Amino acid sequence: MDGPPANDFYSVCHSSFNIPCQANCSHWFCGNCIMLVWHHGSALQPCRCPLCRRQITLLIPGEASLRQRHDPEAAEILEKVETYNRLFGGGTNGLVQRMRDLPFLLRRLLQELLDPRRSLPLVIRARVYIAYDDLPILCERHTTSKLSTFEDLQTIKSMGFRGEALASMTYVGHVTVTTITKGQLHGYRVSYRDGVMEHEPKACAAVKGTQIMVENLFYNMIARRKTLQNSADDYSKIVDLLSRFAIHHIHVGFSCRKHGAGRADVHTVAASSRLDAIRSVYGVSVARSLIKIETSDHNPSSSVFKMDGFISNSNYVAKKIIMVLYINDRLVECTALKRAVEIVYAATLPKASKPFIYMSIVLPPEHVDVNVHPTKREVSLLNQEVIIEKIQSVVESKLRNSNESRTFREQIVEQSPSDNIAMDKDPNFSPSPSGSKSQKVPVHKMVRTDSLDPAGRLHAYLQVKPCGPLENNPSLTTVRSSVRQRRNPKEGADLTSIQELIDEIDCNCHSGLLEVVTHCTYVGMADDIFAVLQHDTHLYLANVVNLSKELMYQQVLRRFAHFNAMQLSDPAPIFELIMMALKEDNSDPGCHENDDLIDKIAEMNTELLKQKAGLLEDYFCIHIDIHGNLSRLPVILEQYTPDMDRVPEFVLCLGNDVDWEDEKNCFQSISAALGNFYAMHPPMLPNPSGDGLQFYKKRKPLRNSEDEEDIPENIGDDTTEENEIEQELLSEAETVWAQREWSIQHVLFPSMRLFFKPPTSMATNGTFVRVASLEKLYKIFERC
Repeated sequence: MDGPPANDFYSVCHSSFNIPCQANCSHWFCGNCIMLVWHHGSALQPCRCPLCRRQITLLIPGEASLRQRHDPEAAEILEKVETYNRLFGGGTNGLVQRMRDLPFLLRRLLQELLDPRRSLPLVIRARVYIAYDDLPILCERHTTSKLSTFEDLQTIKSMGFRGEALASMTYVGHVTVTTITKGQLHGYRVSYRDGVMEHEPKACAAVKGTQIMVENLFYNMIARRKTLQNSADDYSKIVDLLSRFAIHHIHVGFSCRKHGAGRADVHTVAASSRLDAIRSVYGVSVARSLIKIETSDHNPSSSVFKMDGFISNSNYVAKKIIMVLYINDRLVECTALKRAVEIVYAATLPKASKPFIYMSIVLPPEHVDVNVHPTKREVSLLNQEVIIEKIQSVVESKLRNSNESRTFREQIVEQSPSDNIAMDKDPNFSPSPSGSKSQKVPVHKMVRTDSLDPAGRLHAYLQVKPCGPLENNPSLTTVRSSVRQRRNPKEGADLTSIQELIDEIDCNCHSGLLEVVTHCTYVGMADDIFAVLQHDTHLYLANVVNLSKELMYQQVLRRFAHFNAMQLSDPAPIFELIMMALKEDNSDPGCHENDDLIDKIAEMNTELLKQKAGLLEDYFCIHIDIHGNLSRLPVILEQYTPDMDRVPEFVLCLGNDVDWEDEKNCFQSISAALGNFYAMHPPMLPNPSGDGLQFYKKRKPLRNSEDEEDIPENIGDDTTEENEIEQELLSEAETVWAQREWSIQHVLFPSMRLFFKPPTSMATNGTFVRVASLEKLYKIFERC
């Protein structure tokens, strides 16, 4: 726009504009005059609009002003305006304010990306796609603005409307954008500074979608950079912001991980319901205490709105209120509504206890004034008092109905053995309450083990020595809760080859084995390879190695390009790892004729993996630096770390067995290599239980045959009993084997119940073997 419109009666400097500029409050000013006002006051504070008294954080020169750049006086004024924007672009309260606008900038950026109504052709499905032709204007001011005329401010229907988030970041940091769209063979990477590209887009490897990276935040603003000393407070605000977006936009997956951390603090996938999203973000305890509320009004004379959401009942106890409010899909705050709901809860909840509230209100856009706050954090509603009164009455009614019953947690005290004996001797003792009738089940169909009852497992009948390192492991309930909360990502398979591999898994699934895996009960380990499972009235032997290998393979494909990272304590040179693997495979260790060949193979594989480091990092989270050191591995299952003794074999498999030319075969072979590496193989150390204990006995020097004849038989027996045991090695072996069995019971089988789809080949290759059936055993015992 060249200047203010003819009907803009609220602007100043009419008919005498010198470099006309429009402020963020929509009023027009003379650029020369506003710069004189700024220089007259404090240089650390932005000017205030003389008409609406809002802080001016942005000045946009008109098109006529930009055409006067050749004029020295105009160029000087434009340079001052650019300096003003650089100082206060993205800030609201001056240069020296506390660094609390980073979450605000992130909120603005998320609103721009999540809104389907935008100027640029950015398509939101599982990810954001930015076309190559749009990169030059991507970070310019108001590129994605939803405003074309001044009247658009009265009927805003979008979540964000100014389009300043990316542009503001380029003025205070180094922004790098990497993007690739569907159908392209490669992506593009470009850097931005002060709203413009620093260079032409460069071709690069990329994951489908767009990655926006902001580095060196406030590099040009020393005073504000000093406020970044305590970044934990700002990070907690960012996590809270993303959590609020995640429970509302259930069709989009969110993930937030602090730099250097191995686990994401927020991780959600596209959920089927709002309650599932709340359960994934805020936990099961919050979700089970929620009540659904909804109300609406269609009377044009009073108010027109529709509200739905969830509020906590009287059983919910917290020290801090959590209120997530969306109005027309925009995350905002309403102090009056918040105060009204708190008044209702004050009469219901115990003292010092705060509620959890999620509300989504939809009303006509012309009834919402979104421009009443500089950061657009608060809004004003038409007939606000009437709307708040109706919402307050609905909340009060729901709480009164839920207050009829209260839930109190009780502490479970284990009974002593003497109490159990006394109960057994008491003939009048009955474990079931009086008046309850148990349904009679046929004896030959009675299931003896409950999947939730640990008494049905072998551990209840075995006396196991406690291991020190395992005492710090989380409880079974905590681990199972963590596994259930971690849903399987569905948006990972963007590539056609990955989707084809996942479709093959789904089509090849054995329905009978799927029923066994989903509802089986883990009994215990029969030996080093096979575990005992019970399903219904049948007993099975299951090959743990084959099961875990196939499960890891399927999880790699389903979590494709969505892995958390596992940082190695010391980076491992892949050349040395490959050499170790090749020497282990050498059948004749004493022969040195093949040393040159082994060195050559190791060098070739090392160079190959260094060339493919970008692909391994982007898709599988396997980080190999430029020096050829392996420093990060993916996390395939939570609470599980693979056997690091098998890293050399895994690295050699990546170099030798992967077909890097064909995309589908490449991803399939890498996933198979990861599945074999992460599979729960028996540890390298022999099992100390049973015959394996002989391995840990110290060997005594051999005696001569003449001396052996003089030794009495009873003395020989005593020497066998006096053999000393390597206690340190034995303790290490016991810990490793106990850790493996713990992982099988508490990680492998809970994950199998959620994610695993057994292929049909497992029904015939010995992975599952049915060893007993209660009906057949009952017939045999009847004959006896």
